[in-house]
Amino acid sequence: MKTGTSKKKIYKPKSISGFPEWLPEYRAIEQQWMDHIRSVFESYGFCSIETSAVEEIDVLTAKGETDKEIYTLTRLQADPNEDKGARLGLHFDQTVPLARYTALNFNDLVFPFKRYQMQKVWRGERPQLGRAREFYQCDIDVINVDSLPLHFDAEMPAVIYEALDGLNIGKFQIRISNRKILLGLLSALEVTDTVSITRTIDKLDKIGIENVSKILIEELNLSKGQIMTILDLIQAQELSKINVLNMEMQEGVDELIFVMNNLKHLPAHAVKADLSIVRGLDYYTGTVYETRLLDIPEFTSSICSGGRYDDLAGGFINKHLPGVGISIGFTRLFDVLKNNGYIKEGKKSPADILMVLPSEESRDTASQTARILRDQGYKVEMYHAPQKIKKQLSYAEKKLIPYVWFPPCEEGQPHEVKNMDTKTQSEANPNDWTLS
Repeated sequence: MKTGTSKKKIYKPKSISGFPEWLPEYRAIEQQWMDHIRSVFESYGFCSIETSAVEEIDVLTAKGETDKEIYTLTRLQADPNEDKGARLGLHFDQTVPLARYTALNFNDLVFPFKRYQMQKVWRGERPQLGRAREFYQCDIDVINVDSLPLHFDAEMPAVIYEALDGLNIGKFQIRISNRKILLGLLSALEVTDTVSITRTIDKLDKIGIENVSKILIEELNLSKGQIMTILDLIQAQELSKINVLNMEMQEGVDELIFVMNNLKHLPAHAVKADLSIVRGLDYYTGTVYETRLLDIPEFTSSICSGGRYDDLAGGFINKHLPGVGISIGFTRLFDVLKNNGYIKEGKKSPADILMVLPSEESRDTASQTARILRDQGYKVEMYHAPQKIKKQLSYAEKKLIPYVWFPPCEEGQPHEVKNMDTKTQSEANPNDWTLS
């Protein structure tokens, strides 16, 4: 009787749209960028925290962020008697988790609390260039009890300029406004639906003045006179020529002037007062930021945004905790720059040295030599099998490993190292060898 052999079922792998996966040579660049950003953040005294990937749904929606498509979590093998509703969701930003974290750890934190956070976040959006469903954000925030000095509003863009400038991404511009100016104007115009209006104006770059005006008239019932007054404000080029109508507007203008004056040390193109920047999130109460890539003008989305909030943690604790923060959309920035040829692929291996394995008998000598070099701080990859030297050299070349080390095949022979760039080979001592 013949026994048949069942054919192995193969699942054809495919990438999931909106969930980026870089090859090693690009992941290496991504990590270098993160190391640089982390270094800049820490140079200003920001400490690192990491919050859980999930939050309770009630926390995620506590500030009215119902416009975000939240990924919820349920267990595949959940008890059928359990509540069918999802209780947990993946966080869509790092500001809401920060508010919860600050309230939870209030008695153990030192204020002003300066933290940075570099984690993945998740949003159920339509994937496109610069917009993913899973992506890294690099955030800095300062939170204080009762009041927060305005100079922190100026420190945010100064930190971000230093972080982005060190990545050699071309020219960029941090555009700064203050929501009190527009909110004060809307109050003077006796407009009540400020949330809808500010969210509409926030779409100005994407849909243009004509479409914004149409929405304000047809959907939000503003008069043409009100719209003209609003448009005159957000297109104003000089703060000194703004028609200030009340104390709220005056406070916003004064704060914006203070921030801009404290950023005069930056290049002229780096920062700009722009009253069209309002940010669509209603928890922002004062200074707001957006950042554009000047050398890629066709990409109109902000790659770094944020602002001041009066009391984001107020829903979690009976304390007044004002703060200000800004976030680099790291994956968005990386994706756009890679697509536009600004990012050249890095090394396919982090190794400084490939340790040749001449024969199985020399494995101990090769391993010991590799350990000596690692103790001196070098990254050393051992070749996996005693194959032909030509094949081992080809492996190092493909992975862009800059040096190849030849341990002695027999006692009394010297160590030798080959520079893969210059193709020169010379004797070397693993105890005192240095990169040339």
